[in-house]
Amino acid sequence: MRSHRLSSNSRGFTLLEVLVALVIVGTALGASLRAVGGLTQNSSGLRSAMMATWSAENRLAQIRLGREYPAIGKRSFECPQGDLRLICEEDVLTTPNPFFRRVEVSVYDGGDTQRRLIKLAQIVPDPQRAR
Repeated sequence: MRSHRLSSNSRGFTLLEVLVALVIVGTALGASLRAVGGLTQNSSGLRSAMMATWSAENRLAQIRLGREYPAIGKRSFECPQGDLRLICEEDVLTTPNPFFRRVEVSVYDGGDTQRRLIKLAQIVPDPQRAR
């Protein structure tokens, strides 16, 4: 009987081939984790911006509905939304028309007061002269 010897080509993968395959798989997994991390961070940023927009819109709607004619100047106040601690800064400016004022509301991250999330503005008429 003839004994069958396996040729060197049919014995399987070499250690070098396995290591190269592991490097390729590891690189692909690392890139996937980085992409998922980026998506998570982006989602958190969008949520913060949406909540900040709600805070600014709430203040501007309060001015409109209360028919306020705010005094010129700046003021800061807390305007939390959900679990976010936000700080709103209201800046009231004059306009060329003395019957109107420009109100700008900037919303900052409560943990980092240097990072502005959103800024909204509206023109407010003097309710005494608008009649």
